Amino acid sequence: MSAPARSYRGRSALERVEERRQRLVEAAITVLAVQGDRATMTAICHEAGLTERYFYESFANRDAALVAALDHVSDEIATDAVRVLQETEGPVEDRVLAMTRAFAEWAATRPERAIVAVVQSSATGPLRARRHELISTFADIAAHEAATLYGEDAWPGDRARVQGMVFIGGLAELVASWLTGEADLDTDQLAGVVADLFVSLGRRA
Repeated sequence: MSAPARSYRGRSALERVEERRQRLVEAAITVLAVQGDRATMTAICHEAGLTERYFYESFANRDAALVAALDHVSDEIATDAVRVLQETEGPVEDRVLAMTRAFAEWAATRPERAIVAVVQSSATGPLRARRHELISTFADIAAHEAATLYGEDAWPGDRARVQGMVFIGGLAELVASWLTGEADLDTDQLAGVVADLFVSLGRRA
């Protein structure tokens, strides 16, 4: 029988490992947003205030940490979008706008995370394959939510997924342009454009 993991200041060994991993993920997000492909394991450790020993406790290499950073940000976006849709009452258009407004405000207040999601995910070599997978995942989410919102007026089956991919791809390009200043929109305008895009692609005319 193996010995139980000792606790320290009320936290188990596993809890301390998870806490360190979360610090490293947050550090990777910060470093990746600024440095992109030039991000290093040393820079991530410095940002997290942890040694390399603890880095390798959670990640096999730098690329694994960068993927974890992208996954974390993507989970935030998906979880928040679905939550807002489920918690908002009223007409479908109001619910969709509430979702896109929450996303726009998130991107405006946490731009480093938005940069990781829509800029560095395509500009950073180790993230491109994961970005492709995430676009498919988000397309499925968009198709599912459109079916819930629009019922028989939603696109069916494989076509719904294609429409979802167009929405996610267009959303990523729009937000990337907005973050770099090419798309001159305030937060409310961005939310409105994204809402219109979702409605036009999620519902059959």
